[in-house]
Amino acid sequence: MDNENRKCGFVAIIGRPNVGKSTLLNTMLGEKIAIVSKKPQTTRTAITGILTKDNVQYVFIDTPGIHKTRTRLGDYMVKSAYSSITGADVVLFVVEADCKPNQTELSIIEKLKTLGVPIYLIINKTDIKSKEKLGQTILDYSPLMEFIDVIPISALKNDGVDIILDEVKEHFAEPRFFFPEDMITDQPERLIAAEVIREKILRLTDDEIPHGTAVTIEDFTEKKDLISIRAEIFCEKASHKGIIIGKNGETIKKIGTYAREDLEAFFGCRVYIDLWVKVKKNWRDSVSAAKNFGYFED
Repeated sequence: MDNENRKCGFVAIIGRPNVGKSTLLNTMLGEKIAIVSKKPQTTRTAITGILTKDNVQYVFIDTPGIHKTRTRLGDYMVKSAYSSITGADVVLFVVEADCKPNQTELSIIEKLKTLGVPIYLIINKTDIKSKEKLGQTILDYSPLMEFIDVIPISALKNDGVDIILDEVKEHFAEPRFFFPEDMITDQPERLIAAEVIREKILRLTDDEIPHGTAVTIEDFTEKKDLISIRAEIFCEKASHKGIIIGKNGETIKKIGTYAREDLEAFFGCRVYIDLWVKVKKNWRDSVSAAKNFGYFED
């Protein structure tokens, strides 16, 4: 590779919950590093994904969804999202086709106007929306600010994603790589394991239970061909603990099985998971408790 022609840029992804930001990140990387769920507010912290193609290195920053907060944790998530886009070379503002801009989108746009960097409007989920609705979405958003371009995509179907990669690299100016060429994320292995387990909780439980759960990795032991993980799942109510465990332990077994399958694919070796469930009342409104779970970091 010609080192003199290398270039790198930081690309932030922002939008409200459930517009497909994490799916877009995973699709661009060709690897699953961000957990995905149909439930809102899945992503709680900024996640860095790294893609190196030929002489270009993309550093993507997936941010928590911007939403009206109700807890201290929610406040932290929104603050984390906005702080993560500061300093980016390019911002991808992701919206869903057929969703008119509401106060959340308008507040995001006001923030984007202050950044002074190229902003792309990414209209996602075109695979499930009509062309008429897509056209209306373009008409609704285009007058709100001057976007560099409007790119309709389906992150799930990998349709239009290559256009994003082709366009954003034109704004990269850093003449070096920030990360090794084979690196896809700077997330610690323990955090990846905790997030995968939390994703399975989101998948297998309903209502407010997923939002009141946190996962900590108490032990992460690597051997030649085996990773042993001991994780603790925290919830806010005793009744939630029973639901997470399930009748005869069936739900907790499924959480462990599904998490093990994903982690074995990611780490490329056998994984053993030992799960425990504990109650920590109202931890989302306790800064000290949330810090113990990896949130509210400086």
